[in-house]
Amino acid sequence: MNIQTRSVEYTDGDVVLDGVVAWDADAAAPMPGVLISHAWGGQGEFETDKARALAKLGYVGFALDIYGKGLRGSDPDENAALMRPYVEDRALLQQRMRAALETCRGLPEVDETRLAAIGFCFGGLCVLDLARTGADLRGVVSFHGLLSAPGNTHGVKIPAKVLVLHGHDDPMVPVDQVVALEKELSEAGADWQVHVYGGTMHAFTNPAAADPDFGTVYHASADRRSWQSMRAFLAECLE
Repeated sequence: MNIQTRSVEYTDGDVVLDGVVAWDADAAAPMPGVLISHAWGGQGEFETDKARALAKLGYVGFALDIYGKGLRGSDPDENAALMRPYVEDRALLQQRMRAALETCRGLPEVDETRLAAIGFCFGGLCVLDLARTGADLRGVVSFHGLLSAPGNTHGVKIPAKVLVLHGHDDPMVPVDQVVALEKELSEAGADWQVHVYGGTMHAFTNPAAADPDFGTVYHASADRRSWQSMRAFLAECLE
């Protein structure tokens, strides 16, 4: 196995974006592609590590960029300021995700017919919104993602399979939002699953999360179980 990474610049209109691709150079191309959508701080080492981990599983990992080249947050205030325009303008968010999807589809290592996306926190919302637009990909996985409906996709059928991995004690996503998402996905005709981890808060896959007052706490068991669930889900979607 020979895991390689490289930066990939791409654009959405006039905005320059900067993603990272990871793949096994010893594997026979083309391989299934999996987008990785970042949390509110922007694309960084966490997402690049996930891309490498996916490459070890036989996929091409593409850590996408929502905010723009060089735009990254360094504290909660900066992170919130970067995320806010996309939460408030979901059509813009969906456009940015489609740009990433088409970039991944065009990578030389990628089998354009076998694509999926995973996302963490804000990134979970991003991949769900991509699926909500009826995008042509096989599956999406939200890890402790935000779940609120965008308001502009009512009546759109969701062809992608959906897996939502959620902490029951996540203060940012109460139970009524989970139930609302289940109803929304059912009405859209989606093949969906929701896995809920007890005693688990927001950001449970991030080892740096350690702020129970804010509601972000790493949970090793939920981290391990959710990754195992993702692996089974991607194997089914991308076979």
